[in-house]
Amino acid sequence: MTETRPLKAAIWMMGSVVSFSAIAVAGREVNATHDSFEIMTVRSAVGFTLLIVFGLITGKLREVSTERLSGHFARNIVHFAGQNLWLVALGLIPLAQVFAIEFTSPLWVILLGPLFLGERLTLPRLGAATLGFIGILIVTRPGAGLMNWGTLAAAGAALSFASVAILTKRLTRGISVYGILFWLTFMQFFFGLVGAGYDGAVTLPTAQTLPWLCLIGLCGVLAHLSLTSALSLAPAGYVTPIDFLRLPLIAVIGTLFYAEPFDPYVLAGGAVIFAGILLNIRAQFSADVTSKTQKD
Repeated sequence: MTETRPLKAAIWMMGSVVSFSAIAVAGREVNATHDSFEIMTVRSAVGFTLLIVFGLITGKLREVSTERLSGHFARNIVHFAGQNLWLVALGLIPLAQVFAIEFTSPLWVILLGPLFLGERLTLPRLGAATLGFIGILIVTRPGAGLMNWGTLAAAGAALSFASVAILTKRLTRGISVYGILFWLTFMQFFFGLVGAGYDGAVTLPTAQTLPWLCLIGLCGVLAHLSLTSALSLAPAGYVTPIDFLRLPLIAVIGTLFYAEPFDPYVLAGGAVIFAGILLNIRAQFSADVTSKTQKD
């Protein structure tokens, strides 16, 4: 049995929180110069380079195979779409609003799980999804005119990330994490090239944008490494709630550096969404304990 180390897991999760927040800030900085396809191309190139170096040093390159390439392709095209929608949303609505809507992704997994994974839609899970929907209404406030292309892009990103989680769960049955990340960055580099060159106008990195683009690529790898490491050291029920520190952190960053209003509705809606996720985690924990008790 793997030893649980909550303190180390929390430290790794803080690395994930900082990395994802840094990606958002860097994405905002280059949005005016580069479109989302160009950003994804550079991000994937940096990430792929780092993975190759890491693989050569650790010998993990041996874990890469061409097995289930169609599964990798399906996962990565959906992830690519979600990342592009997320980057588009960063340039259209406040950072905290993007994060709050993004956090509904686990609740979309609850609704999609019965369709694609054969999971049961229990009453607690349905309640968690309902809280998530209420949270979205609080964050976007449709009657206040806050429902726009930016919020729709963020919602599309959340739905895409939920689909990626389901596709990843299928893919991890026999495929290593390193193998998944290898094909993720490799395929998305070419997806980005095609998207960036489709209109015949590609903006190359400049002296001002290149550092930000490299930061996006670096933090993309660090964020997934931190999250994976945290989950290996402690249960998801302990690790996942720490990720919600991103919301108040990015709200403060948006207020201090981008003059974005500190919207209490975004934080309130985020708290409701968070409550829904906690409800689902608690229900899953109780089900696991009951199942283990019956087996014993």
